Amino acid sequence: MNNPNNHSIAVIFDLDGTLVDTAAEFVLIVQTLRAEHGLPPMDAQRIRASVSNGARSLVALGLKLEEGSEEFEKQRLRLLDLYSEVIGTVARPYEGISELLEELETMGIAWGIATNKPRYLTEALLQHLAIEPAPGSVVCPEDVKARKPDPESLFRNCHELNTQPQQSIFVGDHMRDIEAGRRAGMHTIAALYGYIEPDDDPQTWGANTYVERSTQLKDAVIEQISRQRSEIQDL
Repeated sequence: MNNPNNHSIAVIFDLDGTLVDTAAEFVLIVQTLRAEHGLPPMDAQRIRASVSNGARSLVALGLKLEEGSEEFEKQRLRLLDLYSEVIGTVARPYEGISELLEELETMGIAWGIATNKPRYLTEALLQHLAIEPAPGSVVCPEDVKARKPDPESLFRNCHELNTQPQQSIFVGDHMRDIEAGRRAGMHTIAALYGYIEPDDDPQTWGANTYVERSTQLKDAVIEQISRQRSEIQDL
């Protein structure tokens, strides 16, 4: 267990739509899947907005199939096969992320990733991107009993980063991210530049901070770190 007197601070990120822009790859594979079924290309922005909801959502969106059918599972596996062929070829960290991670390293702040993306795909993506400095903790669905919005992933991040949830910052682009962060007792930052569904209203998520553009994230994170360091010094 972590030392309850541990005053280290950590920053944890969701992966797709927060740390890395992977949407172009998903747009490509959904369009390919549709073409295989004789369907015309669909609006790329609509696909982008659904990326954070995972493969099942993209199959339902792209092929209008209902989850639970044998055909649905077949097409979900096909989509994952297509994704494994292109993963990391187009995806890139959002603008400003590299500078933020470099600043965290300079400040001695550990960082990690909490994602609902399967580990084999997460590791493949991170290997292609070779992000530096590397994350000190990467938690995937296989590592926990309950995925986000349950806070278990974030608790595991904190254990691996040797910090406490109340001293951590969690950044995500989906309601489930903010819910997980809030339930963990973390300061939450909503990444509005991510994959937001057209009918979603991020202002109802209850995040502590909202960031419109990825280039604004560095200042928002550093400001919160400074605030938390001041609070720790006052203890």
